Formats: sequence, structure tokens, C-alpha cells
Amino acid sequence: MHITFYGAVREVTGSMHLLSTDQDRILLDCGMYQGRRKTAAEKNRVLPFDPGILTNMVLSHAHIDHSGRIPLITRNGFNGRIYCTRATVDACGYMLPDSAHIQESDAEYLNYKTVRSALSQMRPGEDGHTSKRDLKDIKRLLKKNKHRLNAEVIGEYIKRFHLEGVEPLYTAADADQALKAFEGIPYRSPVTIGNNITCTLFEAGHILGSAVVMIRFGDGGNARTVCFSGDIGRYGKPILRDPASDFDGLGSDVDLMIMESTYGNRDHEPVIDLRPRLKQVLNETFDQGGTVLIPSFAYGRTQELLYVIHELYGAGEVPRMPVYVDSPLATNITKVFGEHPEVFDQETHETFLQQGKNPFAFRQVQFTESVEASMALMREEKPHIVISASGMCEAGRILHHLRYKIHHPRNTILIVGYMANHTLGRRILDQGTAYEASGRKGDPPIVKILNKEYPLKARVVKIGGFSAHGDRNEMLRFLKQSNLKIKRIAVVHGEEDQSLAFADRLKSNGFDAMVPRVGQSLTI
Repeated sequence: MHITFYGAVREVTGSMHLLSTDQDRILLDCGMYQGRRKTAAEKNRVLPFDPGILTNMVLSHAHIDHSGRIPLITRNGFNGRIYCTRATVDACGYMLPDSAHIQESDAEYLNYKTVRSALSQMRPGEDGHTSKRDLKDIKRLLKKNKHRLNAEVIGEYIKRFHLEGVEPLYTAADADQALKAFEGIPYRSPVTIGNNITCTLFEAGHILGSAVVMIRFGDGGNARTVCFSGDIGRYGKPILRDPASDFDGLGSDVDLMIMESTYGNRDHEPVIDLRPRLKQVLNETFDQGGTVLIPSFAYGRTQELLYVIHELYGAGEVPRMPVYVDSPLATNITKVFGEHPEVFDQETHETFLQQGKNPFAFRQVQFTESVEASMALMREEKPHIVISASGMCEAGRILHHLRYKIHHPRNTILIVGYMANHTLGRRILDQGTAYEASGRKGDPPIVKILNKEYPLKARVVKIGGFSAHGDRNEMLRFLKQSNLKIKRIAVVHGEEDQSLAFADRLKSNGFDAMVPRVGQSLTI
């Protein structure tokens, strides 16, 4: 058996590993790279193998950095099945079409800018610049109405003028086709995924439906076991059960553990601090008459925020200001959560379900569907909370909320999750916290949003306890308190410094650990 590491190796996104035997090739995850637009686009378009060689695939969970390139393999020759939990199947039913919509929308917008620039250069005024009237005419020509681009007209101009257009990574039709390959299986129920190869999924505690993947190849004393951690969650958090510790005897001898390291050299705030910290941020912002903007992943983080805000509102600990979930995807994923109470922890059952309450719905929460409603919300000046995608501020409606709110010190940008290098979210976090640490002295930092510069005057606050990833201590706890007997660990899914530091920590605790490089293979 051979394992080749193709993605999320010495970096966080793009999770992808290939397990090969003489007869089968099993893909573990097929994630999308996230980061600088050009670099990510180049990486995402190139698959390191012909998808036609794959037997089947196992998906640890639905986050796009683990699932986002699945439509590429199903479009290019993959004919196997994609095994994951039932909750992950339901979530991907929304996540992948949404990802396709983003790809198509981004391509349309970039093509629109290309055509608009070309037409503008054809209508120079006396001063060499296109007049405002001509610019309005060009925009009117390229749009169906005030908010929608006319992709057909834009495409015609690209062909006519031989301009360099942008193709989406994949389309909505590609995503719909990919969903036909999914097969949901319950936790702790072995399924055959290849010749003499079985797969069993266990609770990872990261997001709804997330799984630790246990793959067993062979029989008896010749059997070999590979365990893929996926993303390991935190302990004692609301909604989901803790990461599994009992692996039903399957982990008695793990030949190779493929282990994530997102927070391999970091400690989170204790989970118990989540509610009081959020209470403090909300009260301080509302006292100033401000709005709290929360860039949040649609899947997992949004629902956890709603859960804790529901608790705070129910206890009367903060003013019950309106809460807007401004993300169609987050709205749909919240429905998925409601359809899978079987994976909730005991606390959620006792606090909400047994009382006949929905943890994620209360009188003050509103789910914003239309673009028009979202644009009206951007201009709202009364105090409120906005939870909007994307979590790293690279796309989605959060960009427009930031444009309207980032320049006023009464507002707060609340960071509640991981921000990868080279993302707008990371720049806002780093520059905003540095400005706060300086006592807000001097000119505020300048950030660019949709190619326009804005002063970062809003407060930037980070609550690390909301992270869905376990920190270095929790990941070590997962390994130590389980019944796993691990021979070797390959550390992946972390920026290089995090992975190397976690590998050193593992070695100091008696584990045989290494950090592979992209394309490197190990033999079992």
C-alpha cells in the first residue's frame, strides 16, 4: 500500500491524499486551494493524476478546502463512489452548487471588467479619459439590470475583440453531476470501498458530519490500517459530540496516521470562555451604537454563533438586537443542521430540543435571501449583528458589508475562525489587531476591498474559542486518550511552521512523526 500526499501539505487548504494498492486507488478528500486569487486558480485547475484511475473516494467533511474540487474529478473521468456521512452528503448538496455559483459569478465579473475596459479605451474623450456618460452607457450595455451582468453580451464581445476571458473552474451543472456520485454511510458502519479494503467513519467533532476515516486493507495478520484524521474538533463545545476515542478495535494497530495540524503550535482560549467573551464584545459595540460584523463560514461556525447568541438573548445578558444571517448558503446549511439532531450532543438535547426549541432560530434572527435585502441591510445604521460568508473575507456578501462599515470606529469586525495567509481576512486581522495594540495611534491601516481602498477604523476583535479546529493540546489529547496504537504519523493540513512544530511536539511525546512534501509517497 502506498500513500501519496498531493494537497494540504505544508499548507492548510486543498486537502488531497491518494491511497494505492496493486488493484485500487482510493482518494482521501478532494479540496480546493484558497488564498491569492491567481495562485489558487492555477493550483485548482491542475489535477495531479487522471481521475479515471480512481476506484472510489472518501470525503472527511464538506468544507470546501476538503470537497471543493470534486466536480473537477467527476467531470474528468471519475466513475466511482464518494463515501462520507449522511450529513456531509446533505451539506455538499448545498456547498458544491454554491461553490460553482461563486466560480461562475467571479468569472462573469472578471470578464465584465475586461470588456468594460476594452470598450472604454475605444471611447476616449478629449482629455484621453472616457466620459462619465460613456461609462454609464457601457455599463448599461453589459448589464441586464442594475445588479445582474449580461453574460451572453459580455461573451460575444470577448470573442469579437479576441479578449482573454476567464472560464469558471466548474459550473452548476458540473456540481449537480458530482452529487450523483455521493453515498452516505452512518458512523461506525464499515463499508467496502475496494478489493479487500474497508472504510469506517468515526466522529471528528469538527463540523456536522465530519469524520475520522479508518481504512483497513487485507485480512488477519497481514492487514494494514491507515487512519485519516480529517479535521479534529474541540472538546466540550456545544452542538456536536466530542471527537471519538473508542475506535471499536479497528485502531489497535494504525500503521499510518495522516494527522492535521492547522493549529499545531497554538493554544485556543478555553471553550468555557466563548459565551462571556461574545457577551463582552456585543455589549461594548451596542453601547457605542455600533454594528458587529462577523465573517463566518456558512457551515458550522454560523450555527454555533446562533446557538450562543440564542443562549445570551434567552438569559437577557445582552440587548436583543436584530441578528441577520446574510448568506443563502448559511441559511440552507442551518436547515441541514435541523435535519440531523441524531449527531447533537446531550447538552443541546437538554438545553433546546427537549424544551421544544430550535437552537438556531429565535425571534430576533432573520435569514436574508435576496440581493436587494442584503443591499438594504448594508445601509442600515441602527445597531445589529451580521453573520455573513465567506469566513476568510475572500468572496461573498461580507465584502459589501465591510465596505459600508469598516471605516467607522463604533463598529466591530469580529473574527471567530482561522484566516489563511494571503487572504483579506488575515490582513484585516493582522493590521486591525496591530492598530488596536498601538492604542489606535496615528493613521489607521488601509485595506483594499474589491479594488478600492478603505481606512480600517472599525475595531477588530478575535475570539479564538470559536475555532472548529482543536489546538495543539486537543489534537494531542485525541491521540493519547483514544485506543489507537499508532506506528507512524504524517503531519499535514497546516502552514509549514505549524506542521513542523506539531511534528516536533509529537516526537517529544513518543510518536514517530514526519512532515511530508507535496508529491511525496510513503509505503506501508
